[in-house]
Amino acid sequence: MSDVAAKSAPSASDEGAFTRFLRATEIDSRLLGMIGALALIWVGFHLYGLFFNGYGAFLTPRNLWNLSVQTASIGVMATGMVLVIVMRHIDLSVGSILGFTAVAMGVTQVWYLPPLLGLGSPFIWIITIIVGLVLGTLVGALHGWVIAYLRVPAFIVTLGGQLVWRGAAYLVARGETVSPVDSTFALLGGGPHGSIGAYGSWIIGLIACAGVIALIVLGRRQRQRFGFPLRPIWAEILVGAVGCALIVGFVLLVNAYPWPSGIVRQYYRAAGLEMPESGVFISTGFAIPVLILIGVGIVMTFLATRTRFGRYVFAIGGNPEAAELAGINTRWVTLKVFALMGLLCGVSAVISSARLNSATNALGTLDELYVIAAAVIGGTSFSGGLGTIYGAILGALVMQSLQSGMVLVGFDSAVQQIVVGSVLVIAVFIDTVYRRRRK
Repeated sequence: MSDVAAKSAPSASDEGAFTRFLRATEIDSRLLGMIGALALIWVGFHLYGLFFNGYGAFLTPRNLWNLSVQTASIGVMATGMVLVIVMRHIDLSVGSILGFTAVAMGVTQVWYLPPLLGLGSPFIWIITIIVGLVLGTLVGALHGWVIAYLRVPAFIVTLGGQLVWRGAAYLVARGETVSPVDSTFALLGGGPHGSIGAYGSWIIGLIACAGVIALIVLGRRQRQRFGFPLRPIWAEILVGAVGCALIVGFVLLVNAYPWPSGIVRQYYRAAGLEMPESGVFISTGFAIPVLILIGVGIVMTFLATRTRFGRYVFAIGGNPEAAELAGINTRWVTLKVFALMGLLCGVSAVISSARLNSATNALGTLDELYVIAAAVIGGTSFSGGLGTIYGAILGALVMQSLQSGMVLVGFDSAVQQIVVGSVLVIAVFIDTVYRRRRK
């Protein structure tokens, strides 16, 4: 028996160099696959534009900076969708919740608060955000309560919610476009003024690099403390170096995108200065929506991997019956997961409406497809119990890259919908094949 097991188990010498590299560095092979697919999409769209349109517009600081901002809204919701799908549920209402909360925030800050607090009051944007986040959480909690305690399938509840909240958004705004939003609130949507500039970006980048190094050092100490296997020193150094290099590269990219000349001219005119004839280069730096996405990603990763709530979510997704027999209140956890999803829809509504400087009932239409696709592309399994937050964010970047690239090369909306639907089916197929091989 032991001889058979010894023959069937591959030894370290039988493994390929790449397999040994992945084992030593503990890098997820699916992560590398997503990065490779992302690079292929970027280079492919850039070369397509170069050959057929005479210029490549994709791999430019301007487009990549805009791409990062466009990814923020979908990425924030995708982090919550990971937990929903991990628990073997689905949420088809996220786009409608986004539209409903965006409209509610729009009428709050445009129609109701200015007469009460005065136009330009610093409390308008704060109260508006609170209204949006609370409303999104309540809507998500309502869905979770119906799913968990009334035992209605999540597919039906959220499908109904998709219609209900889209209609509610229309009624609240009376079908109108509510604009313009509060000037401070609008900064949360990005743009030249909604960014932190070169110096702020370098500070964020250095803090992020220090965080990467600290995580590696603390992780190694924890493994030594509990007697777990350690990664080779060269692997630790390589992971840290690559992580810091990516962060520095991202900082250089966002700093390479300058303010448009018209805005620079307005800035100098407002300051009473004369703009040099040669022009002025002012780096845009990180946009606020990107920082919000990064912050949400860090918090959600901690919540999913370092808290009892996160362990319960993955335990329920792995085996709901066993989790309930173990004493986990599965209904309460389900309600909290959907309430969290609603909260994140509120955050995305802030980003989306601030970026457009308006709110309309059509905001967030079809976003649920992009959010679900982002989570699945990122490695979240529909069978439950498996998924990562960083994978969902990277999946959102892949989906947004596809959409942005198709717009740049001139594909019409019909082709874009065909591509999005095909990518979703292919992602689920790849997940199915991956799980079969793991078994």
